[in-house]
Amino acid sequence: MSKKSKFISHKNNHKLQEIGRKIVAFMNEKSSKIYNYKQIADGIDYKNPRQREQVIQALHKLMAEERIQEVEKGKFILNLKIQGTLTGVIDFNQSGNAYVKVEGLEDDVFVHSKNVKDALQGDTVIIVTYHYKGKKLEGSVVDVLERNKTHFVGTLDYIAHKEFGFVVADKKVINTDIFVKKDKFNGAKPGDKVVVKMLGWKKGDKNPEGEIIQVLGAPGDHETEIHSILAEYGLPYEFPEEVEKEANQIDREIRDHEVAKRWDMRETLTFTIDPKDAKDFDDALSIRKLDNGNWEIGVHIADVSHYVVPGTLLDEEAYQRATSVYLVDRVVPMLPEVLSNGVCSLRPNEDKYTFSAVFEMDDQAEVRRQWFGRTVTHSDRRFTYEEAQERIETGQGDLADEILVLDRLAKIMREKRIKNGAITFDRSEVRFNLDENNEPIGVYFKISKDSNHLIEEFMLLANRKVSEYVSLNRKGEHTNNTFIYRVHDDPDPVKLEALRDFVGTFGYKMNIASTKQTTESMNALLKGVKGKPEENMIETLAMRSMSKAVYSTDPIGHYGLGFEYYSHFTSPIRRYPDLIAHRLLQHYLDGGKSPYKPEVEEQAKHCSAMERLAADAERDSIKFMQVKFMEKHIGEVFEGVISGVAEFGFWVQIPENGAEGLIKLRDLTDDSYMYDAKSHAVYGTRHGRQFQLGDKVKIKVMKANLIAKQLDFKIVD
Repeated sequence: MSKKSKFISHKNNHKLQEIGRKIVAFMNEKSSKIYNYKQIADGIDYKNPRQREQVIQALHKLMAEERIQEVEKGKFILNLKIQGTLTGVIDFNQSGNAYVKVEGLEDDVFVHSKNVKDALQGDTVIIVTYHYKGKKLEGSVVDVLERNKTHFVGTLDYIAHKEFGFVVADKKVINTDIFVKKDKFNGAKPGDKVVVKMLGWKKGDKNPEGEIIQVLGAPGDHETEIHSILAEYGLPYEFPEEVEKEANQIDREIRDHEVAKRWDMRETLTFTIDPKDAKDFDDALSIRKLDNGNWEIGVHIADVSHYVVPGTLLDEEAYQRATSVYLVDRVVPMLPEVLSNGVCSLRPNEDKYTFSAVFEMDDQAEVRRQWFGRTVTHSDRRFTYEEAQERIETGQGDLADEILVLDRLAKIMREKRIKNGAITFDRSEVRFNLDENNEPIGVYFKISKDSNHLIEEFMLLANRKVSEYVSLNRKGEHTNNTFIYRVHDDPDPVKLEALRDFVGTFGYKMNIASTKQTTESMNALLKGVKGKPEENMIETLAMRSMSKAVYSTDPIGHYGLGFEYYSHFTSPIRRYPDLIAHRLLQHYLDGGKSPYKPEVEEQAKHCSAMERLAADAERDSIKFMQVKFMEKHIGEVFEGVISGVAEFGFWVQIPENGAEGLIKLRDLTDDSYMYDAKSHAVYGTRHGRQFQLGDKVKIKVMKANLIAKQLDFKIVD
């Protein structure tokens, strides 16, 4: 069987599982009711003939799994064993207890560690609920409907004369070791870091059984740990051979017949502004003064959709990855290098196919006209952010006048955006200076300056205007056209109230009576804490009060940016949602009708999930490098700030390098400490000593655990 047919089979199975979850959730609303397949299809909004066929397939799958019963021909009811139960996704904490997130329930259901059965992190489970001691709602796992993952990273632990061993998983939220017979070690030796595939979990067995499928190397070794992070999140480092072959066969020439279909803008001054270490250039700006005194500003984006065509292996691989992953020492790209760094990249002095948003703007940064479509462009110059910043600050250097015009327009747009409700989180990001062996020799912080804001504002403009073009007609009415949006829901009111009450103890006031007053208060708060000891703490809490941005076909708006309609359009080399946006925009430019919404919604959910995985992997790689950097400083004393508080201890961050370590409460021997969630503090029950979020403390670095990616600190009085 070819790789492609395997892929499609897996994809179809995944699709049926997704439909099955929707069916069970729908039937669970009235678990004693009998439904025919048409009622079920209507209930989950699967109405066209092809979808109804998928519903029938999913019903057969559910019957085979004994999750539903066919009471008479064509009529179905939930299996008795799962009546009166709830279905959701289980999330473990470090104590081994868990919470199950059930769609439609406001609060997650608590499950004690003794009642989790054979569930693992992220599994979709059936739980039976009850009120513990008549009060608190709790649950017990009845069955695992679907495994979140079957491949785990860990260390092989076994005694030489035994015929079996155990893989101890790196992630402690996996609440068991995996039993492996010796004939399934596949070359692994004691102490090796490995990838183990879970084969099954027999009823009554304490541990699941597995097979080692990859030996990663020695724990703590740089390459081992980086590849462990990728394996942990199921992120493939290399492309399949047939995908690389397909990419290498792409026509890289600029052809006259294709140029004839596009706006030829190769004579218009165009340049890129990117980080100094960038290899893929998604976007470029062009600028031209018009006879009427206005400016023609072009936002030109790599036309990835010209090369990556639906139905190809290349497109299937890009969709599965959904995003490029940026680890501390490497990029795991969404597209093969021949595309990401070559044919699609807007490199200087090369003609490129682009997809553009071109705006006529006046000196007040108002858009007077706009145009969207395919172009061919030629980048005349590649600027780093530092080079562009130098021209903004000094007014000197080539193309300084053009960059100053763009900077002035960007500053006007930014000011308007903030005035209209955007929130200005502007946190610095930690970066590492690495030697030739990828050893960290220094830490620095990436700080946004005017040149960064310049690019940001024009990318935001293109993203917003593309989204509005698809979503609104000339009268400003919503078109109901299917599109993929980047949405950011309003903050949780409970979290906002907690933030308001907490910052009030520091003398800051917040008005959260309306959306406008909340954003104004938030911006005033973020401005007010700049340079203060509590800056990092309050910024962290403010960010935690926000919802997470995701992809969706429902345009609920972007709270953080203050936009009613917003999409990602400007980075199709590294984000699949942007590629979807390009295809949909061209479809509408060609006069096409609105595509089927649930299919795009499924793509949006997949892209959101992969984005979260990539962010977690990136965070793990930063933690690993921070621990590696701090290995050289064991025994040294630093000034730190308490950055997080929990029942078992608190974290301290060292401001000069961003490293964060844990102080365990059991190691504080001067008193018995209790956790107070409301004040984000722990306090001594006898002497009253308190450690609160944001407090400055002096610590000693005691331990650097590369495998756990954890630093242990000790308070120094």
